[in-house]
Amino acid sequence: MFPQFTDEQTAIRDAARAFAREEIEPGAMARDASGEFPRAIIRQLGEMGFMGMTVPEQYGGAGVDYLSYILALEQIAYADASVAVTMSVNNSVACAPILNFGTEAQKQAYLKPLASGEVIGGFMLTEPGAGSDAAALKTRATKVDGGWKLNGSKAWITNGGVGKYFVCMAISHPEKGRKGISAFVLDADTPGVHMGKPEEKMGLRSSKTVMVALEDAFVPDSAQLGEGCDGLRIAFHGLDGGRIGIAAQALGIAQRALDEAVAYARTRHTFGKPIGEHQAIQTYLAEMKARVEASRLLVYKAATLKEAGLPCTLEAATAKLFTTESAKWVCDRAVQIHGGYGYSREYVVERLYRDVRVTSIYEGTSEIQRLVIARGLMG
Repeated sequence: MFPQFTDEQTAIRDAARAFAREEIEPGAMARDASGEFPRAIIRQLGEMGFMGMTVPEQYGGAGVDYLSYILALEQIAYADASVAVTMSVNNSVACAPILNFGTEAQKQAYLKPLASGEVIGGFMLTEPGAGSDAAALKTRATKVDGGWKLNGSKAWITNGGVGKYFVCMAISHPEKGRKGISAFVLDADTPGVHMGKPEEKMGLRSSKTVMVALEDAFVPDSAQLGEGCDGLRIAFHGLDGGRIGIAAQALGIAQRALDEAVAYARTRHTFGKPIGEHQAIQTYLAEMKARVEASRLLVYKAATLKEAGLPCTLEAATAKLFTTESAKWVCDRAVQIHGGYGYSREYVVERLYRDVRVTSIYEGTSEIQRLVIARGLMG
């Protein structure tokens, strides 16, 4: 059954929609062209409570339910997916691990500035040789007096160069194999943390993604998350929420592509009538609508299960797989409906086509989602 939103959920969705259309959307095309990071917008999102939506108010967050967060994220992505991914990463894989596994002192120290938008956070798991295979990490954490020294490389780090606190995974006890990974909250201003230049990406161009080199970067014992070697557990726990967040981002992009296609089909004329009256175009639009609505149900279901504290690994993977793959198809059809204009940067569908492509790659590729789903089905 389609979720029946509470008054608060509806108000949050509507507030996100209004802010996205009025403040984010007007500059999206220019930011895409220049690659400028939207610092002022991120600060405004923090002031609205959108950078730490499920974080309790006592730690500086908005203290709302998980579905409200997903509803807001979908609306932000509709306007600009680059802004949405910054918001998603800060909520899902920076704030959430600290909230779920941090000590009271860690929550006070890190969550308040992250949730308020005072600073931005991120997640350091992927490495040049360890993407989908998270247990293949090479980054080492060596015990020293009062803390640990981190050495290694991290790849494709969202919010790198603009963020401050990153949940970082490293091998602390190599003799334990995959069970010897620990999680730390790493301050990007620490000596020995070297942020590379922003990657030149196909899409999400105003979202910053970098390589990170760690050379004897010191983290105190007080910055270690969880009970010792909890790194993989913390990473995988956060990935469920991260996958639902990326699915919501893809959903917002797909809805925008559908709306742009419908509007264009009404105004563009060929052979004496709007192209929307041609059966071929109608077939595309009908399929686009069906995929968007099916995606929405999957995303909202996964978010509802997570909010209820129920297992949702299978549902999160299903939502991410179907929604991201469908969103790519919807954006492709939107470009096709626009014809030659769809290939021009003057039309928003060209940007949507580029922005959506990565959604089936990060936070777990579609191939990994299929493995997660199959394993869930097999018990």
